[in-house]
Parts: sequence; structure tokens; C-alpha cells
Amino acid sequence: MANLTEHNPKKLKIWLPLLFSLVLVLGMLIGINLKQAPVVASKEKIPIIRTIEPGRVEELLRYVEAKYVDDINREELTEIAIGNLLGELDPHSNYISAKQLQEVNEQLEGNFEGIGIEFMILDDTILVVTPISGGPSEAVGILPGDRIVEIEDSIVAGKDVIVKDVVGMLRGKKGTDVKVGILRDNVKEIKHFTITRDKIPLNSVDIGYMLDEKTGYIRVSRFSATTYKEFMEKIEDLVENHQMEDLVIDLRQNPGGYLQEATNILSQLFDEKGKLLVYTEGRTVKRNDYETTGKPFYNIGNIAVLIDEGSASASEIVAGAIQDWDRGVVIGRRSFGKGLVQEQYSLKDGGALRLTIARYYTPSGRSIQKPYEDLEAYSHDVLERQENGELSSADSITIADTTEYFTLKEKRVVYGGGGIQPDIFIPIDTIYLNDYYSDVRKELPKYVYRLVEENKADFNYNIKEFKSLYAVTDKALNEFLSYCHSRGVKETKIKNPKHFRDALKLVFKSYVAKQLFEDEGFFETWNKEDPAVQKALEVLKQPNPIAVE
Repeated sequence: MANLTEHNPKKLKIWLPLLFSLVLVLGMLIGINLKQAPVVASKEKIPIIRTIEPGRVEELLRYVEAKYVDDINREELTEIAIGNLLGELDPHSNYISAKQLQEVNEQLEGNFEGIGIEFMILDDTILVVTPISGGPSEAVGILPGDRIVEIEDSIVAGKDVIVKDVVGMLRGKKGTDVKVGILRDNVKEIKHFTITRDKIPLNSVDIGYMLDEKTGYIRVSRFSATTYKEFMEKIEDLVENHQMEDLVIDLRQNPGGYLQEATNILSQLFDEKGKLLVYTEGRTVKRNDYETTGKPFYNIGNIAVLIDEGSASASEIVAGAIQDWDRGVVIGRRSFGKGLVQEQYSLKDGGALRLTIARYYTPSGRSIQKPYEDLEAYSHDVLERQENGELSSADSITIADTTEYFTLKEKRVVYGGGGIQPDIFIPIDTIYLNDYYSDVRKELPKYVYRLVEENKADFNYNIKEFKSLYAVTDKALNEFLSYCHSRGVKETKIKNPKHFRDALKLVFKSYVAKQLFEDEGFFETWNKEDPAVQKALEVLKQPNPIAVE
């Protein structure tokens, strides 16, 4: 396929219109055989598409295969044509190949089938960071720090192994076995384990803990099929064991997922029955309202929702409903702006069609979908926000649709047409956009792992002691930077060296906390300095958080 696109661009231009026509007809034919897969955002059914006589399609294919000047890969060329065709519709309708589908579905379904370990590749060695609690690796005795040197009959130590290859070898169908050889500290011989693969949960709720004596914090990384269950488990723990009253919901960098999971969570945040949370509507899909049940398990007081430019789709539904009903305060930066609803359908080739079938609207009636007539501009939107200063200054925020909508209780003005505008703006820390900072930060997980493992006596803390007593010294930071430079990271001039070092010390300490106390340690350490989290705490202490600017 590389030869066709790189060496014959004119020929490709000639054939692509024909291929688009071919794929359009094929798509119509496939329509009558589509089997509904897990819904991405809606449960509406698409009507059967009218078919077209297929003779011309086969005729065209035969001519291309028999007469075209160069050899072609029919399957690859068809996939390219499909991608281009769907790309003409909107940015979120797409074809998912059979090869990609498993990974996509794992993210949405909230589980995968494998051996259940978190690992990293350290000096060409597969290192077990931790076996997943309750998983098959833990059951057979795999321990943190174990080094995987054999998988089945293959030696995997000392080779240029990559994460993708390791995942491919260790994952497999539930009930199947995989043999691994382990080297363990202070044990000279390789220990062999036979691990029976099983379903492994992929958590979509990263953490839930108390920020102070009355305020809880829950971070949701995506909306999978298990998100509502995970969220409510955190709520139950925070309310019953820690007497939580108020709540911060962190949806930053959450790309969305299942609409139903988002509305189920929202329904637990409102006391009244029948409040509109979101509605969907499309050309062939009638309006469908999602409303509160009026049956929350717990009474939750004030709410703050954290969003940024990476918060999309279901995340924006949550933020939009909270904002439109004046149920809480939205803090951060303008969200992504994805207000399109997709359904996913299985295809005969093992792949899937993800097709936009409706738009969603917040309770006040606004669509937050940003313009996509210019697909290139759409794909570069976040970069454009960075360049025009919007991520750093609220005064630079662009309002694509100046139509005024009003919140349903306080009658505050809100806008659609390009994401959810926060009630309180938090500028991005520009050091995160610096290439040198990004490059050295990538080296931290491996460096910290080795540091903690080789100096365990120096890290004898509980989590409370760690947060108050442990500090990254200038000496420790300099040693880390020297390590980065030895690994080929090029040092560049920093405008504010002190800020650079302070920011790096915070993420350094956070990774040490993760090594010692897992995700709880990381977020408790990081959030102590996070401006959005700290602003949420400040606002939620006010008599009326909505009135705070």
C-alpha cells in the first residue's frame, strides 16, 4: 500500500472517486446486515437502508483487479476508501478494523482478557510493577518486582521488546493458559508459572478519596460500561465511611463513552424526579429525553465539576447538566466540543461501523458541538487554542455561537456551539507545553521505580507522613536530570528555571507516591498543588458556590 500512495499519487486520485462510489454502494448493501454492537452514546435504532443492485460494484472491482497498471491490495485499498468516505461525513463517524476492534471494545466494556499485571519495560526487561488484585497472576504468586524473561518458549529478556508485543503475548481468551518464566531477586533459577487467563477489569474511575473533612474527590477517566457501578462504589465508601457532604468530580482529559453511564451518574446527583438531563435527536432518530429517576441513594451537597480541553462527549453531558440546572460549579477550561452521538455496528468482516446518528442537547437546549465543516481546522482546534492564548487567558476564549441560553434556576447566560464554558476559568500551566519538561517527565516512572526499589529504607512512610515529610531535594532533582541527559534528552533553555524545577519536583514526588501507595498516593500528592482542585475546595466552602466568580 505504501507504493500505491507514495509513488502513484496521480493514479490514486483517478481511482479514489470510483472507490468512494464502490464503498458507498457496499455500505448501503451492508446496512441490511448490520448487527447492533454496544452503543456508544444512544440506544436508538437506525432504520434499514435501501439497497442498490450490486452488479456494477462487482464489475468495477473486476476491472480494477484485472486491468489496473500496478498490483493492488484490495482489502487495504477498500479500508482507505472507507476511511475517506466516512471522513466526508463528520469527524467521529469511522470504520474500525477487526484488528482494532478488540482494543476499542475493551475500553468501552471496561475489561479485557489476560493475566492481570501492570508492567513496564526497564532496561530491556519486562518488570512486573504490580499484579492486579484478585487477578490470575496474583493467584499463582506473581509478585511486584518479578522480571518476566520467558513467555511460552520465547526468551524475552535482553531483547528490544516493546509494550505492544508483550501485550499481544500475554493477552488471550479467558480460560487459556500462558507459561511465563520469572526471575526474582535473591533467587538464581528461573521460576516457571502457568497462568490461566481471565477477565481483567479496566477501571474507569481512577480514585475516590477525601480532600478534607467534608469534601470528596472522584476522578473519572472515561465512561465505560462499568463506570456507574465504579462511581457508586466510591460514593458509598466516601459517604458511609468518611461522612462526605460535598463532591468534586474530575472529568479532565475524559474523552467520553457511554451516554447511559453518564446519565445514570447524573441521576444520583439530583433529588427531584423527571428533570431533563440531556436529549438526543437526529434526522432519522426521534427525540429521546434522559431524565432523573428521583431516587438518589445518598444526599450529596455542593458539587464542583472539573473540565478542560480534553473533556468530551459524555463528560460534557455531565458538566452541561450540572451547569444548566445550577446544581454545581464548573471549573477549568472550555471543553472539547463534541455533541454528536454515535452507534456502533458489527460488520461481516469482523470490523465495525461507528456512525453519527444524532446530536445531543443540554437541558437548556444548547448543542455544544463545535463546527466541523473544515475537518483540518477541527483536528487542530486544541493547538489553535494554545496558539491564540485561550488556554492561558479567559479573555481569549472564542465563542463560536453567540446565541444566549439561560440556566434553568438562576437564569445565568451560557453558550453552546463549541464546548462547555466553565463558570470559573483555570489557566493551563504553560510549563506542561514545554518540550524539555515533557521529555524529562517521560523518564520519571522508570527512574523512580529503580530509586525506590534500591533505597527502600529511605521511603519508610505511611501516606500521611509521606505527604508532609518527604521532599524532593535539589540534589535528587539534579541527579535525575543528569540521568535524563545520559539517556539522550537534550537540555533546552527555560524562561523560568525555578518554576520548571518546582513543577518537576511535584511530579517527581507524585510518582514516588504512586510507587509507594499506588493511584491513591499519586492523586493525593498531585492534587495538593493542583490549582483547579484547590479552587474547587475554596469555592465549595462558600454559602452559594454558583455565585462565586
